[in-house]
Amino acid sequence: MPTAAAASGAATASYTDHIPDSVKTFVSDLYRHIRDGDASGALALYDETFHRLCAGPYRAAAWPPAEAVAACCDHDQFFLTLYRELTFRHAHARLPGLLTLKHRADSWDNYCSLFAVVLQGVVTAQVPDKWLWDMVDEFVYQFQRFCQYRARLKDKSQEQINLLKRFDQAWDVYGVLNYLKALVEKSMIREILEREKEGLEHFTMQNDNDGGSNVLKMLGYYSMIGLLRVHCLIGDYSTGLKCLSPIDINQQGVYTTVIESCISTIYHYGFANIMMHRYSDAIHQFNRILLYMLKYKECHQKSPQYDLLLKKNEQMYALLAICLSLCPQNNLIDENVSIELKGKYGTQMTKMLRCDGEKYYDELFSFACPKFIAASPSVSYNQDTYRLQLKLFLAEVKQQQLLLGVRSFLKLFSVITIGKLAQHMGSNETSLREILMAYTHKTHAVDNDGHIISNADFDFYIDEDTIHATEPKSIKHHNDYFLKHILKFEEVIGELAKLQGY
Repeated sequence: MPTAAAASGAATASYTDHIPDSVKTFVSDLYRHIRDGDASGALALYDETFHRLCAGPYRAAAWPPAEAVAACCDHDQFFLTLYRELTFRHAHARLPGLLTLKHRADSWDNYCSLFAVVLQGVVTAQVPDKWLWDMVDEFVYQFQRFCQYRARLKDKSQEQINLLKRFDQAWDVYGVLNYLKALVEKSMIREILEREKEGLEHFTMQNDNDGGSNVLKMLGYYSMIGLLRVHCLIGDYSTGLKCLSPIDINQQGVYTTVIESCISTIYHYGFANIMMHRYSDAIHQFNRILLYMLKYKECHQKSPQYDLLLKKNEQMYALLAICLSLCPQNNLIDENVSIELKGKYGTQMTKMLRCDGEKYYDELFSFACPKFIAASPSVSYNQDTYRLQLKLFLAEVKQQQLLLGVRSFLKLFSVITIGKLAQHMGSNETSLREILMAYTHKTHAVDNDGHIISNADFDFYIDEDTIHATEPKSIKHHNDYFLKHILKFEEVIGELAKLQGY
């Protein structure tokens, strides 16, 4: 009589017989590349073959369980954990209607196992950096999806509610934050980036020269971006920005080499700054990434996440429209971005600059904001979180719109007495002084380092009873524009000369 182990082995072998050869080859090749430290070979399989199989034989079906493909990877437990991460991601993306609470809890357990092994420092494999970014991104995404699932109590039976109580540790907000923080701390990525700023170390995405694994270092790096996203989802913008502060996003860096990482970073950084009233910072970063997308969007058309990139691109245009309506600084954005923005939201921006434009702020915020979550299991309605954030945002809009009048007059008169300005505005001098103080307050914010920064496109000071409005901080000069294009033209001529051999 066969033993239980033999029966199990026979069942696995039988299941393996039904797995397409293309899948067996994919698993064995991916395992071999990761084991041998061939990150570029693994990336080709991960970025192309995996998504081709997801769109083909597994378009509407789950991938084989890890046990069924274990023989294709020498039963390597770390690789099988990576494989499970792929299968759970596929299920969330293509089979959402078939996901059960057990699937979600199993995915959480797999992430816990994966991160636990990484945090022990025993991983020697090389995993493509794009996969490691997707891993952190998916970890936060599944946490977000679980919170949304958990909050829909009206759609659940009593049995499902009881199951939720059984899996109360799965996707807990503290658990998610603790894993991301642990990866940051264990990788010592903050210290590495600090030494890089001091010129003592050069941090790249290249594999370590001594053959060591890139997994912990890159997961730690991407976890800082993941922490920003989680804190944005729960409305803690200040903490989110502090988590990202070791990365200098004003410079090209590791986060820019994976386009999905770059888009997510700038989107959440910009949104957090809007909610912290740091509009100039948000405008500057949105302009950079939107200009990049205008130039190179077609290069990413083959990306499996191209539709998501386009959506984030549209959301950032909406956020940029909000920023420029609250903080008119058109001198901070490129001419091409400005043309694109006016084509999309020119009408709304004109109306938002008037006192009756609140509904347009509401519409753009609703379209462009993150899908906020109720992180606490005691909150049973995610819309409450969204409405709270919308209420806070619209309250700020109302306060800003009360100052539109004084701004228009200060732009009109470079020098004017307080008495005359009060007369123009139909106010008295005491009230006007209060309005001017409020304007100064609303056009300044505090950055992460505690420094006061200005969001205004001009400033003013009061000398006795006279208001002096200063020139804008920076003005676009046409000569810079023409010089830039002359240099580009010369580069093109040079390339043509090389091609023609003279």
